[in-house]
Amino acid sequence: MRPLFPSALLALVATAAFADTYEAPMRDYVSQDVKAWLSDPQIVSAVRRANRAHAALSADDITALDLKWRAELGQDSAPTIDPVANSATSDFLKERVDAAGGVITEILVMDSRGLNVAVSTLTSDYWQGDEAKYTETYGKGPDAWHVSEIDYDESTQLYQAQVSLTLIDPATSTPIGAATIGLNAEAF
Repeated sequence: MRPLFPSALLALVATAAFADTYEAPMRDYVSQDVKAWLSDPQIVSAVRRANRAHAALSADDITALDLKWRAELGQDSAPTIDPVANSATSDFLKERVDAAGGVITEILVMDSRGLNVAVSTLTSDYWQGDEAKYTETYGKGPDAWHVSEIDYDESTQLYQAQVSLTLIDPATSTPIGAATIGLNAEAF
């Protein structure tokens, strides 16, 4: 059963007022409180490693990996999921979610191919490359952002919006991946 969605918030989501009421404060929050630590050496190094490891993958290879990830969800053996979900970089993201006091619901870091590099919570798929969180950021350049509509998220059990942005390599100032930050809509 879905929790009750505050009627005032529902009214704003259904109107153009969403952009003015929620998008700007959410972007500001990510700019001021999140963006700096997304360039932490641990995250940058993990994305660089993933980019090297995944550079030669074909579209069929990526589809096969995504299918493996989906098949491993909820299984005792998860050789595709475990290296991502149980990495030091994922632990770093989990610490950031915990430190945000309920404002951040989840964080996802993707490589240049749209594959998960690190996650604070398990995702339903490995490849994000066909979703707006990736297509509207990484390929659009270093200043690209995407803010989703507010929606009920089954994994977090909250109404949230996802703010996504391109990750930049601080050494080269070039895009290396993307990050998505799930934000609790009721915090804004």
